[in-house]
Amino acid sequence: MTLLSIRVVLAAMILQLICGAVLATPLAPDELPKADRIIVWKAKRELDLMVKGVVMRAYPIALGSHPKGAKSLRGDGRTPEGLYVIDRRLEHSEYHRALHISYPNPADRIRAKGGNPGGDIFIHGMPRAFGRKDPARFFTDWTNGCIAVGNIAIEEIWNSVDDGTPIEIRP
Repeated sequence: MTLLSIRVVLAAMILQLICGAVLATPLAPDELPKADRIIVWKAKRELDLMVKGVVMRAYPIALGSHPKGAKSLRGDGRTPEGLYVIDRRLEHSEYHRALHISYPNPADRIRAKGGNPGGDIFIHGMPRAFGRKDPARFFTDWTNGCIAVGNIAIEEIWNSVDDGTPIEIRP
């Protein structure tokens, strides 16, 4: 390896560390089996696609701006915790693609104590301007309570998950 090629490799590695983004090609719909469950680990900032109890694929995530604790009221910046299902999808979202989570459930309504628990909670990609790359990890939580993944990741998740797929969001 020449000194120039070593510098190019090092520059690419440094850029990766600084930007935290990688260019990738999403897996084709037939390359991933259908997930039978999604588990979100808020503390680990990870979304796992599960097949028969085995992690098929894991993705880094960003959460609501106040990630600790369960969502209780609209606008609190928290991401819900509990058992839900994917109940609909938005193919052309402001955040590339989006899968709606069936929040709020009855326990969430009780937690809201008569207040508005909110309801537009999605697994979604990044803003369109972010383009066709995924963060290697997120350095901040920035959503209003949703679960953000990269744009390539949301395409893979979209293709791997049917409406009705259970999602468990853990602390």
